[in-house]
Parts: sequence; C-alpha cells; structure tokens
Amino acid sequence: MKFFLKTTVMACAMFSGAALAEDVGALLTAADQFRLASDEMQVETQITSYNRDGSKEKERRYLVFSQKKHQSLVLMQSPAEAGQKVLMLGDDFWMLLPGSQRPLRITPMQKLLGDASIGDIATMSWAQDYEGKLVAEEQCERVEQGLGQAAGNTQACLHLSLDATRKAAAYQHIDLWLGKTKHEPIKADLYVQSEKLAKRASFILDKSQVPAVVSEMVLLDQLSSHKETRVRYLSRKPRSIPEQWLNPMFLAKNPSLE
Repeated sequence: MKFFLKTTVMACAMFSGAALAEDVGALLTAADQFRLASDEMQVETQITSYNRDGSKEKERRYLVFSQKKHQSLVLMQSPAEAGQKVLMLGDDFWMLLPGSQRPLRITPMQKLLGDASIGDIATMSWAQDYEGKLVAEEQCERVEQGLGQAAGNTQACLHLSLDATRKAAAYQHIDLWLGKTKHEPIKADLYVQSEKLAKRASFILDKSQVPAVVSEMVLLDQLSSHKETRVRYLSRKPRSIPEQWLNPMFLAKNPSLE
C-alpha cells in the first residue's frame, strides 16, 4: 500500500511538472503574439536614447526583417548609419559596412544605440529561445510614461523564470512578468552570461489596435549609465524576404537591396 501511494505521488508530481512546462511554453507563445503576429515580419523600428535628466540624446531608425529559423536582417535607415546591415543566422551574427566586402562577426549584445543591442530588436521570440517555470502570481505595475515611471495601476501578473536554450541568445536568463488574463508582456529583468542584471525592460501596449500590440519597449540600464532607451515599433506587416538576402556574401556584394 505504501509503495502504491509513493508511486502515485511521484507520478502526479511528474505529470504536474510536465504540464507546468507545457503551460510556460503556451504562455510564451501567447506573449510573443503581442510583439510579432507572424513568423515572418517586417518591423519598422525607432530607437531613442535619453540622458538621465530626461532630455533626448540620439535617435535612429531600423528596418527589421524577422524570418523563420532564427533568421533576421536589420537595415539601418538613419543618415549616420546609412548602408549598414546586420544579419542573424541562428547563432551567427554579421555586421556589413558600406564599401567593405568582408562581413564582420559580432555578438547579439553589440550596441545599436543607447542600451538597445542587436539582440533586442533582431531576436524577438521567447517561445523559441527560452524555457523555464512559473514562479508565482504577483501584483505588478505597468509602465506607461517616460523614464521608467510606472502608471500607478497594479494588475495580477504571472512571474516566469526563464533560461536560454541557445548560447547565442541575447540574455541567458530572464525574469518575465505577463498579465494573468491575456498573457501580455508587462516587464522583464534581463541577465547577461555573467548572471548580472543588465537591463530592466517594460512593455507599453497600443490598445487602440485589435488585437493589442506592444508599441514600445523601455530599457533601463542597470550596469553603468542607468539611462533610458526606448524601442518604438512604428509599423509591422507580414513579409518574407528573398533567400539571397540571408547570405552574408550576397549582402556584402549587393549593398543596395531596395
């Protein structure tokens, strides 16, 4: 009898663990839908960095093509960076500079502007890159205004603890808070490989769209500058790009794509 009870308890624990892992995967898939509505997207992105007094420091624009199989292409649109491109193929990242036919290897933590890195705009799928567990149900505040100030409205959130499944992921650990009802992203603590808290991210929803989408990601540096960087998604639309655009040598030899 004791053996039967012990076996039953162990089986239930194993089942609960499997169900919980599956639930986390479903939660991440739902959260991703607020950032990317399709596996292949064109996203026009604006990044703005701010000084600690709240004044605008710099602003840049990027055109991001997010494709299947961990593939992304970033075209830099601002005059100061005109002609520069970044290509991500799985765990490999390349920077392509105008006038050079030699792609340069970089990491996903390569800075674009302020505290926004390549990984912040080129790798967008939590469901594909992370696994973890549900920590707790908590109350959390949503950031709606500038400089990381919370709106003052609390809501029930699900706190997830996530670990990267790929070494090339921009962040090796993430503490992520999702809305309990709709599973929209609220905020995240982003940790680098050294296990240091690198940034705190908050997500602002555009509720005028149906379904609602993340219109901005607010990043607050936790390592040095403690400045704010805002990643604003100006437009999104489904788009598949030509296969040759995902070849670093093709990009090096063909600086103009559009």
